[in-house]
Amino acid sequence: MDHFHYKEGQLFAEEVALRDVADTYGTPTFVYSKATLERHANAYINSFKTMSGLVCFSVKALSNISILKTLKKSGCGFDIVSGGELHRALLAGADPKKIIFSGVGKSKEEMAAGIEANILSFNVESQQELQRLSEVAAAMKRTAPVAIRFNPNVDAGVHEFTKTGRGSDKFGVSTETAMDLAKECFKNDSLNLVGLTCHIGSQIMELKGFQDAAKQALELLVGLDKLNINLDFIDMGGGLGVNYVDEKTIQPYELIQCYEKIFANRNERLILEPGRSISANAGIMLTKVEYKKDSFLINVARGDVCNEEDLFNCLKNKTISGAAIDTWWIYPDRPKPGFKSEKRPRPSDFPFHALENVIMTPHNSAHTMDSDTRRSNSILKNLKEFKKGKKPPGFVFYGKN
Repeated sequence: MDHFHYKEGQLFAEEVALRDVADTYGTPTFVYSKATLERHANAYINSFKTMSGLVCFSVKALSNISILKTLKKSGCGFDIVSGGELHRALLAGADPKKIIFSGVGKSKEEMAAGIEANILSFNVESQQELQRLSEVAAAMKRTAPVAIRFNPNVDAGVHEFTKTGRGSDKFGVSTETAMDLAKECFKNDSLNLVGLTCHIGSQIMELKGFQDAAKQALELLVGLDKLNINLDFIDMGGGLGVNYVDEKTIQPYELIQCYEKIFANRNERLILEPGRSISANAGIMLTKVEYKKDSFLINVARGDVCNEEDLFNCLKNKTISGAAIDTWWIYPDRPKPGFKSEKRPRPSDFPFHALENVIMTPHNSAHTMDSDTRRSNSILKNLKEFKKGKKPPGFVFYGKN
């Protein structure tokens, strides 16, 4: 982790001993590194070269007001999704003209608060939301700034629950509908179309999804040019992945270079909404061990569930009584990043085999044609029984029907 390190066996945050923090403030206590947050924010802010840029930190990633004040001083704006987050951003001293209001379910009251605060834009995700915003603005005799969130139908290649840019996802509108909403805004005195926005997912490790989304954004911008509709900005959202174990991540400058190349001939401002990539690895939670019982760790899942070095040290120092380990960090066909495969590698860089309090087993699993056939026959039998209205063995049915 950035700016967290050990000195003579003690963990420090920057130059502060965390034992001293725990003694002074008690536990549990959250500790964040200001230097890390500033470093991560500046990695974005300083990467804009050919386009005017704005970094709007996603408040849902870390909403502590002191943290928001730090990021505001670094030059960040804020991406919010609720009235509460708007309140926090304003308490932190945020410039309202650097606040983007995202989210699929804004209430009338939240819309009114955003208009009253004079924020930069509302990211609108449906025709119904656009109509509600128009009604709220008209009732206030104000004009609401709008950015239309389009869905580029891009698979970001991440976990199913963090994909937000496919056509089947609930976020945004199709490119065709985006054009229709843009025309509607252009004709509505209560709405001011200022931008175009999208967000394709979270914890993304490859540039391709970002590139595909940006190319579709460019096509939309060209289409709006033909209608003489000019925008102030293009907001490409967030989603940049971070390194939790040994992941290979995209650096902010690589992402921004990609966008600046695609939007090379455009005059719009480029807005990004990073969250995790600024706040992750910037803080820890200090806790105190009150009791130490005879703990025994059993891992039959994956080696990376446990930190390899920490587990070895805990076993060696008898911090925990022992462990039974069935899964490992190194396999013949899966070496560590940067190393070549070996025919008979040790399962770890650390000598677990030399410890007396460890049971080591090889992680073996297999299937045969016979087992596959039996499984298929069992599934087919269950389906037939279900079709007849019978309950297959072991079947659990939820609901009343």
